[in-house]
Amino acid sequence: MARSFAQLARTAEKNTGSVAVPKEPLDHPPLQIHTLGNGVLRQSTRRIGKVDESVRDLVRDMLRSMYAAKGIGLAAPQVGIHKQLLVLDLDLETPTTPPVVLINPEIISSSATVETYEEGCLSIPGVYLNVVRPSEIVLSFRDEMGRPRKMKADGLMARCIQHEMDHLEGVLFVDRVTDENELSLELKEHGFKRADVRPLV
Repeated sequence: MARSFAQLARTAEKNTGSVAVPKEPLDHPPLQIHTLGNGVLRQSTRRIGKVDESVRDLVRDMLRSMYAAKGIGLAAPQVGIHKQLLVLDLDLETPTTPPVVLINPEIISSSATVETYEEGCLSIPGVYLNVVRPSEIVLSFRDEMGRPRKMKADGLMARCIQHEMDHLEGVLFVDRVTDENELSLELKEHGFKRADVRPLV
């Protein structure tokens, strides 16, 4: 008897430690991504005590929802779940490239060197603005199987991790934008309120 994709995915997961989810966008993703102005994005998160199948099911649903929105990163608070969980995938075009799953991530160190780069967010669709962040980070986390890990990241991966980790503290990338004129114009153009931004001073 032919096995379903779900059965194959679970077998692959046991063998490789990865969470297998097709990267095809769905018409009806399992989770709703909340947008700027919704208070759920400003709430703090809780550490995940036990990494079990329910957490991996959440990872799969987050990945499906992220792929449906054609995003490269998603944090649990964006879908109304206040847990310290991030999913990222910088290679959407390659089905065999596994996503990155970060549970209870903590930045151990960051470089003194900073870079300015344009960011966007699935919770603020259409808005793209420059943000300054450290160019390299080292972090600790647990993977989707609950194993402790350490990771060094630079470039786009470092930026995406920092962007998504901000969500765990109720911070959005627009809070870090220093160009007030550009910020106001972009938000207004895409139907968002400047009053929903909380500048980091």
